[in-house]
Amino acid sequence: MSLLHHTSDDAGLATAAPAVSLRGLTKSFGRDTVVDHLDLDIGKGEFFSLLGPSGCGKTTTLRMIAGFSDPSEGSIMVGGKNVTATPPHRRDVNTVFQSYALFEHLDVRGNVGFGLRRKGIDRRAIGQRVGEALELVQLADRAGSRPAELSGGQRQRVALARALVNRPQVLLLDEPLAALDLKLRRAMQVELKAIQREVDITFLFVTHDQDEALSMSDRIAIMNNGVIEQCGRPEDVYESPTSVFAAGFIGTSNLMPGTYADGSVAVCDGLRIPVPAGHGLGGGEQVSVAVRPEKIWLSELTPDMVRVPGTVVSSSYHGATTQYLVAIAPEVTLTVLEQNLPRMSPEDRWTPGSRVELGWLPEHAVLLR
Repeated sequence: MSLLHHTSDDAGLATAAPAVSLRGLTKSFGRDTVVDHLDLDIGKGEFFSLLGPSGCGKTTTLRMIAGFSDPSEGSIMVGGKNVTATPPHRRDVNTVFQSYALFEHLDVRGNVGFGLRRKGIDRRAIGQRVGEALELVQLADRAGSRPAELSGGQRQRVALARALVNRPQVLLLDEPLAALDLKLRRAMQVELKAIQREVDITFLFVTHDQDEALSMSDRIAIMNNGVIEQCGRPEDVYESPTSVFAAGFIGTSNLMPGTYADGSVAVCDGLRIPVPAGHGLGGGEQVSVAVRPEKIWLSELTPDMVRVPGTVVSSSYHGATTQYLVAIAPEVTLTVLEQNLPRMSPEDRWTPGSRVELGWLPEHAVLLR
């Protein structure tokens, strides 16, 4: 049987039920609650990311699903089966850690097949499954190499193959790319997503890297202080954040706090920002207006845009883009990201001190309570 086809003792149930279902999941250490009554469903075959800063509870959640940490309250279902009290080795999940945890005295083939040998699987079957796993991660030609002879990216692939060879229903990945350099990390993001699509196994990926989560995930849950601030498709959580934390954490967002009244937000004395209607706000409510840097224009403004005068404070060249900091009031500075056109010269860019007019479409402003 191919590695690419997962089997389960209850395949029909696993297909009908979410791959992972958490209800009221809570973890406390003394008086500190690290995960606070988490409810979450992760679909079969989904690439799902838990995204958040250090200490938000994402790794603790992963460890509870893996069985390495017992919840204080709540339940964990995997493929429709309650595994809250099930030992780690009897759960239909495998984990890939940031450290890889390879056995240095074993070659690649030995590392990948280690778990199968402990299960007492036939030697011939082990050889076939290990071969399939190494082909999948493009390491068939390094089967006889020791971990010390491999690059960081190759070691990461060995750890991935070792987890996949057991054909888990869910693969848990705890920041597995964090130790790689930027170029290799981006290459591995593409490869990891391609592998997930090929094997059709549910991936639960923990990361603090917003770009990583956006580029790889089918859905993202943004965690903060043990709770989920927002959960949805990458484009939804980026374009339509539902909280100030979500808007500020995923990507870069200009947040302009102020007071709502009569269709606009007063962000400081003498500066009111018009906002779209239909939000149900009452006068005097404290809100924030969020606008992404790439949604703001500094040239070719159209009549339907919200327009605000400002002064360029600084500019920084980033190759394909130039980032500007523009002061629109003494206490309010916005980040603007402009595409550099192919024939644009340094003289075409705005310089510090330049008076400019910012503009954005009303629908690109998100109003947050």
